[in-house]
Amino acid sequence: MKLFKSLLVAPATLGLLAPMSATANEITVNDFNPAIENTLIAGGEGLVDDQSYDGGFSETTTASFSADFAVGAVDGTTAQDAVQALYGFQIDLSTSFTGEDSLDVSIDAGNGGNGLTLLDLNETTADDALAVDGISYTFPLGEKVSIMVGNDVAGSSLYNTACVYGGPTKSLDDCGNAYSAMDASEATAMSASFDIGNGFAAAIGYEGEGDNTDGLFTTQGTDTYGGQISYSADQYAASVTYATYDTPATDTTYLGLNAYWAPEETGTAVPSISVGYETGNPGNTTVDTNHYFIGLQWDEMGPGTFGLAYGTQQHYAETATEYLEYEAFYSYPVNDGMTITPVIFVRETAAGSDDETGIAVKTSFSF
Repeated sequence: MKLFKSLLVAPATLGLLAPMSATANEITVNDFNPAIENTLIAGGEGLVDDQSYDGGFSETTTASFSADFAVGAVDGTTAQDAVQALYGFQIDLSTSFTGEDSLDVSIDAGNGGNGLTLLDLNETTADDALAVDGISYTFPLGEKVSIMVGNDVAGSSLYNTACVYGGPTKSLDDCGNAYSAMDASEATAMSASFDIGNGFAAAIGYEGEGDNTDGLFTTQGTDTYGGQISYSADQYAASVTYATYDTPATDTTYLGLNAYWAPEETGTAVPSISVGYETGNPGNTTVDTNHYFIGLQWDEMGPGTFGLAYGTQQHYAETATEYLEYEAFYSYPVNDGMTITPVIFVRETAAGSDDETGIAVKTSFSF
């Protein structure tokens, strides 16, 4: 926040700074403390004193940054068959006030919405513009309960879904939880988790339209309620997730089942196995829908991670044709802050059309 302070002081010190030649050294408000200690800004109260907030990050605030660059193309779709180069950028800020709570803000920018839309590049509605991607506050209630409230975050934020697969595409990375995970992009959300003990946990979630005129818990708006029971052991886990979408037109319920098994040691020929299955029941029809996923992942396969997965692209009615998606990726960490991930994926299309085949290389930086 030194820059912010310097901007505040600039009008009062412009005459002093003008004769100075530019240097590479940083000039901050502390360099002019004797001159501005009691200076008043027009219409203001005055600058901070020795006992007030100094404008820097608090000791409990942390920031992390990530940037993704992707180059690739998708054969079989005219919208993405040319080679494209895209990016995504994210800032995550976290602050604790008691040592046990957490105020979290995520800020995104990117242009991934223009192409290679299956890759998660933190794209924003307005390309290249910074946008808040979520803000939430999480705090404990006793020793076994945690509470989260926020906006533009998932109502399932405190869920413990049983999946260890981490592919780079959007549809397969949801581990088969397309809807029961309640991952709305814009919603007021609340979630609570309960540590039952002996590996068991329970969680509940809610999402509603608290940021528009429809409001929360109204017949005009959409409200989503959900819950989850999970069990975790050293090498395996399972979870059962439920959600109901209450809209003005109809109610739809979803039930998700997930499980994984992982070998005791990584770097072997045996991969971890993650599976997911979800069924949907629209309230205004008797036709159920289904969605499933299977993912294999070899951690520490050589210097990186190798993964294979396939599953349905979305929910399909029991009477409709299912279209599958396949992917293979290898995530290679060049160093602690840089990872390169080549990926190839195939999406089935309607009969008579060529399948879509995509090849991309994603380079990720974290700092």
